[in-house]
Amino acid sequence: MLHKVASIGFGGMATHHFNQSKCLDMIELKGIYDIDPKRQEAARNYGLYIYSSAEEIYSDPEVDIVLVAVPNDLHKAYCIEALRHGKNVLCEKPVTMNSKDLEDIMAVAKETGMVFTVDQNRRVNKDFVLMKRSVEAGLLGDVYVIESRVEGSRGVPAGWRTTKAQGGGMMLDWGVHLIDQIMYMYPDAKVTNVFCKMYEIHYDVDDNFRMTMTLSNGITAHIEVSTNNFIKHPRWYVLGTDGTLQIDDWDSEGRIVRCKSREDTWGAEIAKNKVGPSKTMAPRSPESVEEIPIHAPTDVEDNLNPTYYQLVDAIEGKAELTIKPEQALRVMRVMEAAFRSSETGEAIKTEI
Repeated sequence: MLHKVASIGFGGMATHHFNQSKCLDMIELKGIYDIDPKRQEAARNYGLYIYSSAEEIYSDPEVDIVLVAVPNDLHKAYCIEALRHGKNVLCEKPVTMNSKDLEDIMAVAKETGMVFTVDQNRRVNKDFVLMKRSVEAGLLGDVYVIESRVEGSRGVPAGWRTTKAQGGGMMLDWGVHLIDQIMYMYPDAKVTNVFCKMYEIHYDVDDNFRMTMTLSNGITAHIEVSTNNFIKHPRWYVLGTDGTLQIDDWDSEGRIVRCKSREDTWGAEIAKNKVGPSKTMAPRSPESVEEIPIHAPTDVEDNLNPTYYQLVDAIEGKAELTIKPEQALRVMRVMEAAFRSSETGEAIKTEI
């Protein structure tokens, strides 16, 4: 069955959706509504129909999916209107500006019986999948710290992303993905504590933040996003009882260093090495550890396809959504705790 999509908004993300949809035989982007004449012209050059209003989309009987890809502060109204007009909705992240707005959308989706989901596409990023599989395979023993970082040095893209009232800033732009990855990895663990420091270095929105969240399973997740970092940390750095994992960048190549033997010989004397006189920080003997290269998985579709697969399956009644609004709601509540923490300078105790 072919499902026809109309997009409200045709900026960078909606264009990405259009290009991706051309690879799918069950999805066709029919047209767009955007108030920007340049974006209208770009869509027209792609052969897309230009709707004169969102209401024209709602009244088009051929369209059964509405993609909402506008500035964050406009998501709620368009999602609710589309659902009430009998359309299934795929909303770009972050789905709303706060958890109350998301609860309102979820109530309308339940009332109307339409399918509503969010584009949390970074669950299928190869770097994340590689880390997740390595942890789940027990290669590190029991994991107790996960560090997740996304860093650049070019600042925040111009436009609404630099405006707080429209949902700009790195927490809502990138934090939503990185928090979702951790919570998707540990769906049964609650977030019990959130501490966050946000920085407004060059913009009036959080262009950098550092956040630590504690899970009920004992794992601490440290999440950082920076737009002013000229020397990058590893994308992933994970500590376990039996080893350490490092994945440097988006190429998803990395390594695990594992402990082979706990019986590393300590000499009677204090070791003299580069760190100075120390036993604790002296290097291990080479034979007590092993290094395992890890590589990008080849069986992962690192694109928007899985987002559409799960949406279409839910519409056709074949399966439940894998990106559920309830999951997005938990992520939103964690982000709200992060904002409160940064404002107060205090850790926020939660049960999310």
